[in-house]
Amino acid sequence: MTKNTGTQNRQPSAIENIKPLLVDVAVPLGAYYLFKDAFGLSTFSALAWSSVVPAARTVWSLVKERTVNGLAGLILVVNVVSLVLSFVSGDPRLMLAKDGAVSSTVAIGVLVSVALGKPMMSAGMKPFLIKGDAAREAAWERLASGAAAGSAAFLRKERLFSLVWGGALLLECVARVVGAYTVPVDTMVWLGGVIMAVVLTATFVVSGGVAAEPMGRMITAETEAGTGTEAESVVGEVGSVVGGAGRTAAAVTA
Repeated sequence: MTKNTGTQNRQPSAIENIKPLLVDVAVPLGAYYLFKDAFGLSTFSALAWSSVVPAARTVWSLVKERTVNGLAGLILVVNVVSLVLSFVSGDPRLMLAKDGAVSSTVAIGVLVSVALGKPMMSAGMKPFLIKGDAAREAAWERLASGAAAGSAAFLRKERLFSLVWGGALLLECVARVVGAYTVPVDTMVWLGGVIMAVVLTATFVVSGGVAAEPMGRMITAETEAGTGTEAESVVGEVGSVVGGAGRTAAAVTA
C-alpha cells in the first residue's frame, strides 16, 4: 500500500484554477478603477498605469514561452485604444462612448478567436468545469482534441460559449454608444453601469444554459467512460498475469 506524500495528487484550489484569469483581467481592470477613483488620477494616467501588468505578461509570454498571451494581450490592446481615445477627451459624450469602444474591442477579439478555432473564453470557463480534478481535465483534453466520441458536440458548445459572450459584448457596445449620444450625460454616467450589469448577468445565464452546462455533462460522461476503460484494462492485465502464472505452475507440475 502506497502513501501519498507532499503535494502529490493535491487538487488545485479554486483560486489556483482561476489565477491566470485574475492576473490577466481582474488585476488590470481593478487597478484602473483604483488609480482613477481612489487615487484621483486622470483617465489617461489610470489607463497607463493599469497597462503595466498586461504589458509585462504579454512580453513575458513572447520571450519565455514564445507564444502570445491572449487575454493579457487583449486587455493591453483595450487599454491602448482607450489611451488614444483619451487624447480627444474634450467631449464628455465621447468619453462615455469610449467605454463602448472598450467592449467592442474585447468582443472582436473573442469572435476572431472563435474564427481561428481557439475560443478565447474557454480559458475562463475550463477551471469551473474541471473543478481541479485530474480525471475531468483529462476528459476535457480528450474531448477538445477530437479523440473522444463526443468531441464534435463538445467543440461546438465550446465555440458557442465564446460566440455568446462576443455577441453580448457587441450589443453592450452598441447600447453604450447610442446612450452616450441620446441620453443626458448625468443619466448615462450611472446607466452605463446598469447596462453592463444587466448584459453580464444575462450572458452568464444564457452561456451557462446553452454551452457550459452541456459541456459539464459531456465531461462527466467522458470521465466515467475513461475510468471504466482504465478499470477494464487493469482487469485484463491482472487476468493475463494470473493466466501466465497458472500456465507456468502447470508446466512445472508436469
